Amino acid sequence: MRILHTLIAILVFPVWAVSRFKEISIMTIRTIPIDCKPLFRLLHQKLIELLNSLEAADWHRPTVAKQWRVKDVVSHILDGQLRVLSIQRDRYFGESGPPSGEYRDIVNWLNGLNADWVKASKRLSPKVLVLLLTAIGDLVASHYESLDPWAEAIFPVNWAGEEQSYNWMHLAREYTEYWHHQQQVRDAVNQHGIMDSDFFYPLMDTFFQALPHTFKDVSAADGAVVAATITSDAGGTWYLQKEQAGWQLVKDMDSSPVASVAIPPEVAWKLFSKSKRPNEIIGEVQITGDNSLALRVLEMVSVMA
Repeated sequence: MRILHTLIAILVFPVWAVSRFKEISIMTIRTIPIDCKPLFRLLHQKLIELLNSLEAADWHRPTVAKQWRVKDVVSHILDGQLRVLSIQRDRYFGESGPPSGEYRDIVNWLNGLNADWVKASKRLSPKVLVLLLTAIGDLVASHYESLDPWAEAIFPVNWAGEEQSYNWMHLAREYTEYWHHQQQVRDAVNQHGIMDSDFFYPLMDTFFQALPHTFKDVSAADGAVVAATITSDAGGTWYLQKEQAGWQLVKDMDSSPVASVAIPPEVAWKLFSKSKRPNEIIGEVQITGDNSLALRVLEMVSVMA
């Protein structure tokens, strides 16, 4: 009788279900290199808790974002979230980017958009900014969670040298934007909360995806390894190896590093988001081996800037 039931189940099992099962099996086998999907809701909760704790004077404190004060940075975060819903979710492009498509032209265009929004939002109160961020945070997280990590992203991650990106890399890039702007606020008001390994390590792991692109024009013997370490328990070490096809991030070294650089975490996020430049932090890092290769690590920029 059990055999008969099994045969019947096989006969009536829909073809679409078999196809879907294959898709699920493939996706299960394929490991996502950096999975930031589960972090967006948590990071948003951290942001709202932070903003609700601020005193009136805190909103006007200067930040490492140079001309922007805390309120300006928070306004920029809101702008980014609204763009996610409008452009990425709804596919509504209110303005076209530069026709050249060149990296520097895109950066200048984005800087102009950012400045326009921050200027216009100066008429909004901190309470209104928090209200709006609270209202849309779950909508943004839900959109991110709906994306197939292996589908083509709406935008490539240009700072990593990619002309086409998977969604997992796109989401990792989005996470770094959300994280480092929140950290700019925390840094300004001296409030910790997202520098632990759960939040900080994915940030660094994503930032270092730009390292091969940073070294694309650097010559070295095949097999040469450069090691970059972010100190503390929240950090780690990333290895860049020169191969015939170019520089590649590798998990394990075939030889000892020809150059190494160790960077404190509180320096690293500011450096790679271009809030600080190498000449400003050189006294806070440790370099061993080939000086020019180690210094090249410090030139990595993992944001559109």
